Amino acid sequence: MFQILELKKTVNFLRHAVPASLLSLVLILGSIGSLAVNGINWGLDFTGGTVVEMEFSDAADLNALRANLTDPEVNGAVVQNFGTSRDVIVRLPVREDVSSTAQVKVTQAAAAQIDANVETKRVEFVGPQVGAELAEQGGLAVLVALICILMYVSFRFEWRLAMGAVAALAHDVIITLGVFSLFKIEFDLTVLAGLLTVVGYSLNDTIVVFDRIRENFLKLRKADGTSVVNTSITQTMSRTIITTGTTLIVVVSLFLKGGAMIHGFATALLMGILVGTYSSIYVASYLAVRLGISREHMLPVEVEKEGADQESLTP
Repeated sequence: MFQILELKKTVNFLRHAVPASLLSLVLILGSIGSLAVNGINWGLDFTGGTVVEMEFSDAADLNALRANLTDPEVNGAVVQNFGTSRDVIVRLPVREDVSSTAQVKVTQAAAAQIDANVETKRVEFVGPQVGAELAEQGGLAVLVALICILMYVSFRFEWRLAMGAVAALAHDVIITLGVFSLFKIEFDLTVLAGLLTVVGYSLNDTIVVFDRIRENFLKLRKADGTSVVNTSITQTMSRTIITTGTTLIVVVSLFLKGGAMIHGFATALLMGILVGTYSSIYVASYLAVRLGISREHMLPVEVEKEGADQESLTP
């Protein structure tokens, strides 16, 4: 399979590096602008609110339930299936002028109009303070992940490659957040999990390319940095196509058929995989070339043995 997709000739990927870099700059600035203007549509996991889980005697009509939830007390309620078609979860935002108990009663009354035998299985309240702490901890989790990756890649490779890897990861995270901000997609804990998954996926793709770059710098002694990077990307392209293709099949299936509960998670993965594959070439590798990566930087450091400069005592 790899042989079928293997490229026979070296492709000059970095020929398009400058326009690709300009595109990345525009996307990053646009994402930052959207985040500054629109912010992020935080879910109830971060803003706080009330969660009501109910079980209907038959398949629930979500549209009818949404139509019944028109009272001001439950304005902004999110209605979703939870597991089976009979199980429904209703997320109610925090209202300063309405108690959580009153919101739950209105929700139960709206559900009873559809099914008199509806059963309330769970009611949970998440305070705004807890939600704010989750948002802070989620941001710290992404930041710590980037710092740890910088340390790991610096230790395993070389600081120029490490800077390229971290720049690519930051590029992927910012653009993904920009998409969520622009389209006002709800950002909850599942999306945060998807964002951290994107970091790991993008890093894995970048490390594969960097491993081949290091090997080729030692093999192709007379080649410059650009030639080595183009050769390395070409040699790993078959692996990238197969890995990205098979992953996209699963992620697109989740995006189309997974339901509302994991729609945000699938969206984060879909954006991350597409942008992450692109950034491995035109952000991570190209930045390393711009920083002057060369064969000398890939050579292992020679450790001088004690007494090596002394004359041998053997006659």
